[in-house]
Amino acid sequence: MTRFLPRPAALAATLLAYHGATAIAQEDVFAFIPAGGRTLLEAARAEGLSARLEDAVASENGDMETWRGRIEAARAEAPGLAALDQWQTDTLAHYLAANAPLMADAPLPRDGRDMALALCQSCHIITVVVTQERTREAWLRTMNSPSHVEIATTPAEREALADYLVLNAGIPIDQIPPELRAGGASY
Repeated sequence: MTRFLPRPAALAATLLAYHGATAIAQEDVFAFIPAGGRTLLEAARAEGLSARLEDAVASENGDMETWRGRIEAARAEAPGLAALDQWQTDTLAHYLAANAPLMADAPLPRDGRDMALALCQSCHIITVVVTQERTREAWLRTMNSPSHVEIATTPAEREALADYLVLNAGIPIDQIPPELRAGGASY
């Protein structure tokens, strides 16, 4: 005997499946944009950081080079760090330089990817931002210009976003999903 769901249940199941798939598809459209430091730190913590590095993250600060050295030194003890490539290592080091100390149980501040998706897209298609290869000074000039300074960021967040974009922008147009390749303003 074949059983059918009652119409309201069938409709609810169909809508749930459709909207769930749509949400996943919408999220996946930005998968080409490299992970930011918050995401990299969360993943490394999930796989287990060495006690020494977790203590440093919770209690110390330092510049990008200092954090890169700490990350490199902890690779042998932390599988999540061993898997990072050079860009990811540098992205995480910049994030920690901008934000540490960070307690393990506290919410993490947004990273460059978070800010690019949330803030830049309020005016631009993300392609305008992530396809440009620019210096830190050029990004900061744009972010500190009259047209951008009113965006809700602190000077430290603008610097963190610039550091992220220097490392992770400059994505070739053929790596951008076709639906996001529309032209737009350039800086």
